[in-house]
Formats: sequence, structure tokens, C-alpha cells
Amino acid sequence: MKQVMQRGFTLIELIIFIVVVGAGMAGIMSVMTTTVKSSADPMLRKQTIAIAESLLNEILLKEYANPPDGYSGADRAQFDDVDDYNGYVTASGIVDIRGTATPGLTSYNISPAVVVATSTDLTGVSAKMVTVSVTGPGGTLTLSGYRANY
Repeated sequence: MKQVMQRGFTLIELIIFIVVVGAGMAGIMSVMTTTVKSSADPMLRKQTIAIAESLLNEILLKEYANPPDGYSGADRAQFDDVDDYNGYVTASGIVDIRGTATPGLTSYNISPAVVVATSTDLTGVSAKMVTVSVTGPGGTLTLSGYRANY
């Protein structure tokens, strides 16, 4: 009589397989957990950059110097030159030009204050360097730009 060979896994092999696959799955799950936890970080950074760019563009589009009939108060809606923004800061979220709070941006602030510094480059052109810092959930981001007098 011919003996038939049975094929299959032994109990030891099956237990080793389960342990190896379980360890691999644990490693994959820990990587996924880390990725999911930090997946909002790029969005927070983009939001901070957008706020800083928006304010920097607003400032750089203003006049270089105070016009003859210019405004020199603290009402942002009436700011008419770059220097009016020097020292501008918010402490209760991002507001539009009229001072109305922007929904969803209460955890962001213009802080430290906007700095406007006048300098002259090598070509003799007067320029004002504007530095805008936005503090939000992801930390503080600082952008700088120049407004030349031409």
C-alpha cells in the first residue's frame, strides 16, 4: 500500500506566522497613527502663510509716505501709507480691514507687531522693509517685503 503525504502547516508554524504578521501590523499602525496625528500641520502652515501674505500685500500696496492730507490714527480702515501699520498687532484673532473678526481664525494673531524700517540700498533708492509675523496653532511665521519710493 502506498502512503499518501499530507500537506499543511504545523501548529508551531502557524503560531510563528501569526506573531510575525501581528508585529508587522503593529508597526504599520503606529506609522499610520503618527501620520494621521500630524496631517493637519501642513494645513495650519498654509493658513498661517495665507494670513501673513494677505496682510503683507495689503501693506505694500499702500503709499510709501503719508500723503499731504494723510491719516495718522489707529483705525486700520483709514491707513493710507506703509508707516501707519508700524506697531499693528492683533490679540483676539484675525480681523478684516473694518475690524470684523474672521470666523475660524480666532487662534491666529498678528504678533509680534508689524515692523516698518526705512533703509537705503546701494543704488540710493529709499525703501521700507515691512515685517509681518503671524502666530497660530502651528507656531510663528514671519514674512518680510520691501516698499520702495519710486
